[in-house]
Amino acid sequence: MLNAKTTTDIFGSFYKSRRLLAKLVLNDFKSKYLGSFLGLLWAFIQPSVTIFIFWFVFHIGFKSQPVQNAPFLLWLLAGIIPWFFFADAVNNGANSITDFSYLVKKIVFDVKLLPFIKLFSSLIIHIFFIMILFGFTAGYGIKPSAHWFQIFYYLFAMIFLLTGISLITCSVTVFLKDMGQIVGMLTQIGFWGTPIFWSINIIPEKYHWLIKLNPVFYITEGYRASLIYKEWFWDNMKLTIYFWCVSIIIMAVGVLVFRKLRPHFADVL
Repeated sequence: MLNAKTTTDIFGSFYKSRRLLAKLVLNDFKSKYLGSFLGLLWAFIQPSVTIFIFWFVFHIGFKSQPVQNAPFLLWLLAGIIPWFFFADAVNNGANSITDFSYLVKKIVFDVKLLPFIKLFSSLIIHIFFIMILFGFTAGYGIKPSAHWFQIFYYLFAMIFLLTGISLITCSVTVFLKDMGQIVGMLTQIGFWGTPIFWSINIIPEKYHWLIKLNPVFYITEGYRASLIYKEWFWDNMKLTIYFWCVSIIIMAVGVLVFRKLRPHFADVL
């Protein structure tokens, strides 16, 4: 069961230590690119190059047509940008305890903050690309509307899901070093299994339910619904309820695993 007291304690620690957390997030963000010639620019160059490659291959090379009456590049960006955030946060979140092992061994440090450091470090880049996404959408002649603000609902939903996943993976990684490789492999499978650069409509409708079992499908399609199709999340209430049920279960498992394993972190590290 989801322990309300433990969950409140985790998010309460996040709020109480928000200034320390902000400092650690910025330090982690900077440390990824410390010493490189272009420095922090690499945080934005790498995703941009990936987007360009997909655009060139599928739009120029294969001459992809509009998808569901939306320009291919805009449709692709609306799906791949949230995926970049999800994949980066999941992969880095799995190592959030081991990467900061020196803090775990300090009695005065609140270990519950560590999963949030990697998550919010990835969020910095994602916020930048959301702004880019808004610009591309307007550039294609789609006028801003109230639906655009719904992006932040889906962003919150993704952060909630990522928190639960990170609590599980970072706790297990301390004891099972292979967890990082397992998570990396699963994100690769998830990328090809999520309709990011292919439309769910290319497969028979009777199999759509299999694709929709993936909670990230709700997020990527939500970004597209908000920016392109101007649909509200309650227009597909069944999928919304399913997503939140899955996310709450993952959070419950994450809180339980973290609570059970946390006393042993310092001993193993």
